[in-house]
Amino acid sequence: MKKLVAVFVVFAIVAAMAFAGGNRQSGGSSSGSAQAASRSSLIKVGIVNLHPSESGYREANVKDMDEVFTTVNGYLALKANYNTLNEQLDAARQFINDGVDYLLISAADASGWDSVLADAKRAGIPVFLFDRMINTAPDNFTAAVISDMQNQGKNAVEWLETQNRAGGYRFIHIQGQIGSAAQIGRTEPLDAAIAKHANWTLVRRGTGGDTWSADEAKRIVEAAIAARENFNVIYAENDGMAEGAMKALQEAGISHGVNGDVWIMGFDFNKFALRYVMSGAWNFNGQCSPFQAKVIDGFIKTMQSGGKPNIPASNWPAFGRTYNNVVINPEIVIDNAKITQAFIDQYGLGN
Repeated sequence: MKKLVAVFVVFAIVAAMAFAGGNRQSGGSSSGSAQAASRSSLIKVGIVNLHPSESGYREANVKDMDEVFTTVNGYLALKANYNTLNEQLDAARQFINDGVDYLLISAADASGWDSVLADAKRAGIPVFLFDRMINTAPDNFTAAVISDMQNQGKNAVEWLETQNRAGGYRFIHIQGQIGSAAQIGRTEPLDAAIAKHANWTLVRRGTGGDTWSADEAKRIVEAAIAARENFNVIYAENDGMAEGAMKALQEAGISHGVNGDVWIMGFDFNKFALRYVMSGAWNFNGQCSPFQAKVIDGFIKTMQSGGKPNIPASNWPAFGRTYNNVVINPEIVIDNAKITQAFIDQYGLGN
C-alpha cells in the first residue's frame, strides 16, 4: 500500500510540473522521427512573442513562427507568448539562462530591453527582432525583420490627404498598446498631420490596452456618441478595434463607410476587415505583414554554417538613431475603390 501511495504522489508531482509552464512551451513536431532526433543536434531558439489571442494578425504571426521553427527544420523552439513587458523580460532572461543558441523577440513595449539584450550579448547569444522594433542601440541585436509602423501611419495619413473630404476630418483615434512600436508608429504621423492641417481635429482619443480590445474600442465610441461629439473618422490602430468601433456606430444608427457619415480606418489586412472595405462598410485598411520567420531562419542557417547574414544597408531611421541591420516587410494599403475578391484571397489573414 505504501508503494502504491508513493507511486501516486510521484505521478501527481510530474503531472503538476507538466502543467506549470503557463504560456511557456517547447515547440516543434511531435512525430516519432522528430522525437528520436538528438536534442544536441538541434538549434535551440527562444521565441518571445505576444499571445495569439491579441488579434488575427498575432495569430498568423505565431502560426508562422510555429511552422518554421520545428524539429523537422532543425530547431528546438522554446516559446513564450505574453502581452506585458515584464512577463516578456522574465521569459527572455529564462531563455538566456536555459542556454538558447538564438533569442527572437517581438516586443510588447519598445523600451526597457537594454538590460536583457546586454545579458544576451554577454552570453554570446545572437538576438533577432521580429515584427516590432525595440528602442536600443543597433549593436544590441544581429538583425531586425520588422514592419515599418511609422510608414504604415504615414501611408494612412497620405491616403486621407488624397481624399480631401469636404469640411476636413474630425477624428476618434483608438490607439493600441501604449508604448508598443505599432502604437507609436501609427500615432505619430496622425498627430503630425493634425498639427499641420487646420481642418483636421482630434475629437477623442482612447486605447484598447494591452490586448488591443475591440470591447474597449466600442466603449470609446459609445462615450463619444453619448457626449454628442462631432466626429467623422474612426482611426483605429488595428482591425479588431475598428470592428468594435463600427458596432458602436451600428447600435446608435450612425451610417458609416463609403457612403456614410463616419469613415472607418483599420490596420492589419485581416480577411474580415478587407471584406468590410470591399462592401463599403469601411473606407481603408493598412497592411501589416506577419511573415518574418523564414527570413530569420535563413539568417540563422547562414550563421550555423559559419557565414554572415546578408542584410542590405538600409539606413533606417528610428528612435533618433540610424539602423543598418533592419529588414523591412514590404507593405501596402487598400481602399474600397481598388479592392477585389482576388486581392482578399491573396493578402487576407485568417478566415
